[in-house]
Amino acid sequence: MRRYSLRTEEAYVGWVRRFVRFSGLRHPRGLLPSDVRRFLSHLAEEEKVSASTQNQALAAILFLYRHALRAPLPWLDGIERARRPLRLPVVLTRAETGRVIDGISGTAKLLAILMYGSGLRLMER
Repeated sequence: MRRYSLRTEEAYVGWVRRFVRFSGLRHPRGLLPSDVRRFLSHLAEEEKVSASTQNQALAAILFLYRHALRAPLPWLDGIERARRPLRLPVVLTRAETGRVIDGISGTAKLLAILMYGSGLRLMER
């Protein structure tokens, strides 16, 4: 109906199930914003989920209330947010890259040179 991918739908259904179980199998319509806060804080504090995982759970619960139950929740303040880890990008210098490429031979070396020269990275298509 909203053209979400099947994977998104499956994830949202899973998060709603976890939320309902966490809330003692009570119907979501009878739950309060404080119950949502407790669940999201529980994910961050007890289960130590990543920030993106907690955001996905929040999105699923907001979807449930806004679109499925048509009962929007007031803004949720006081949620313990999962901490985003500090990640520094790992980038090789030109000299380091040259040494890596020098350590490769044959077809693999040709492919490495082409990928590096064209700017392709491992996770790009």
